[in-house]
Amino acid sequence: MDIKVGDRLLMKKPHPCGGKIFLVDRIGMDFKMTCEQCGHQVMLPRSKAEKNISKIITE
Repeated sequence: MDIKVGDRLLMKKPHPCGGKIFLVDRIGMDFKMTCEQCGHQVMLPRSKAEKNISKIITE
């Protein structure tokens, strides 16, 4: 997948706050993402994050 820092990702599963859109802060072995709705930062392994992406919203 072609994901860059600053992209917004629409995920298949929502965050516990109800938000489904995440902003990508860092890419590597893990993805560091921020929930657009509540601002909580989440670290996910690359394999799990790429599996749960529904749509990439580029800037």
